[in-house]
Amino acid sequence: MASTNTLTILLGAIAAVKLPAGGIGIMNIMLASVTECIREIGMRLAIGEPMCDVLMQLLVESVAWSALGGIIGLFLGVMGTCLVTPRMNTTFLLSSTAMLMGFFFAFAIRVIFGYSSARKGARLNPIDVLRHD
Repeated sequence: MASTNTLTILLGAIAAVKLPAGGIGIMNIMLASVTECIREIGMRLAIGEPMCDVLMQLLVESVAWSALGGIIGLFLGVMGTCLVTPRMNTTFLLSSTAMLMGFFFAFAIRVIFGYSSARKGARLNPIDVLRHD
C-alpha cells in the first residue's frame, strides 16, 4: 500500500510538471503557425474579416494539435503498459475512466495555452502585418 501511494504521488508530480510543458509546446507551435501565415492573417484582417473568424481558424488548429497529442499520448501509455507489465510479473488494470480524464484534462490545458497564441494572432494590426517582411 505504501508503494502504491508513493507511485501515485510520484506520477502526480510528473503530471504537474508535464502538463504546463505540453501547454507551452502547443503555444510555441501556435506562435510559429501565426508567424508562418502572418501575411495571410494581415490580408484577411485588412479586407475586413472579423477578428473572431481569424481567431476561430487559429483555435481550430490548436484544438487539432491538442487532440493529436492526446491520442498519441494515450497510445504510447497503453503500449508502454502492455510492454512493461509482463516483464514486471504483475497485473495492471487500464482504467478507461482515468485515461479519458487524463486526455480531457491535458486537452483543456493545451487548448487554453493555444487560445492565448491564437488571440495574439487575431489581434494583430493589419497595417503592421502587411509591412512585415
